[in-house]
Amino acid sequence: MYTISADKSRLDIEMIHRFLSQEAYWSRNIPRAVVERAIHNSMCFGAYEGDRQIGFARVVTDCATFAYIADVFVLPSHRRSGVSKLILQTIRDHPDLQGLRRWQLSTKDAHGLYEQFGFRRVTKPERLMEILAPNPYG
Repeated sequence: MYTISADKSRLDIEMIHRFLSQEAYWSRNIPRAVVERAIHNSMCFGAYEGDRQIGFARVVTDCATFAYIADVFVLPSHRRSGVSKLILQTIRDHPDLQGLRRWQLSTKDAHGLYEQFGFRRVTKPERLMEILAPNPYG
């Protein structure tokens, strides 16, 4: 039985940092202090099997118009068990995240998952701009 919680006091920061710095393609070598600051300044969702954290996601948002979903992961031993869908459904249902004008995220390989929750490829990419620092953590 899996549960999702937005209670930051339950987060296993060591496990989150280890995964993000060693296994995630988007944040290899990220310093722990950066992970801690990102968690502090985001709405966070932990996935748990009992008391053990097995997944994570965070939402960068103003809780009024915009939300960006980031750092979504499930530990390999718990993948293909519906945990990522449970995390995303919990995020989409959260009362502080209703009525937003825009949701965004970036993914290399999980388009099918996110499409189940209404995400689509950007319809007008010519309007979007970014500053991207490739490999900022070395």
